[in-house]
Amino acid sequence: MIETIKYTEYDWFLWLNGHHNQFFDILMYWVTYRFTWIPLYIYIIYYLFQNTKNRFAINLVFVLLSVGLSDRFTSGFMKPFFHRFRPCHDPAIQNLVHVVGDCGGQFGFASSHASNSFALVMAIYLLAKLNNWSLKLPAFLLFWAIIVSYSRIYVGVHFPTDIVVGAIVGIMITLFTYIFLKFINQKLNFSFT
Repeated sequence: MIETIKYTEYDWFLWLNGHHNQFFDILMYWVTYRFTWIPLYIYIIYYLFQNTKNRFAINLVFVLLSVGLSDRFTSGFMKPFFHRFRPCHDPAIQNLVHVVGDCGGQFGFASSHASNSFALVMAIYLLAKLNNWSLKLPAFLLFWAIIVSYSRIYVGVHFPTDIVVGAIVGIMITLFTYIFLKFINQKLNFSFT
C-alpha cells in the first residue's frame, strides 16, 4: 500500500514538474525566490498599520509569530524527523526531475514555503474577518500562496504532499496561535483584535 502511494506520488510529481519551458523556468525561479516578495510583505505591514493603528503591534506580532512558528515547525522539526528526500535528491527519480536553480537541503517534508505562505494567508484572513475588512487582500494572498507553493513543485524541490501538508501545518499553527493569543488577551487584556 505504502509503495503504491509512493509511486503514485512520483507519477503525479513528474507530470507536474515535467510541464516546463524557458519562460516559466525564469518566472518560477523568481516566484519561488523568497526575496522577490519583500515589497508584498512591506505592503502587508503598511496595510496592518493603516487598518489597526491602536492594535498594530499585537496584530503584527500575531502574523510574525504565526509565520515564524510555521517555518520553525516544518524546517526545525518535520524535515529532520521525517528525512524524506526532496525530489531532486531522491535516488529513485532525481535523474528525471527538472530542477530550476538550487536543489536545496536534502529533505523536503514538509514545505516551509507552503507552510509560511498559508500561515500568512490565514493570519490576514482572521484579522480581516475580525475587523470587517475587505477580503480582497486575503483572496489575493490565497492565490499568491497557491502559486508560490506550486512553484516549489515546478522547480523540482517538493513533492505535492510536501506542499499539502505544509499548507495544513501553516493554517493549523496560525489557528493555534490565534487561540493562544485570545486566551492571553482574556487574562491580560492587551487588545488583540
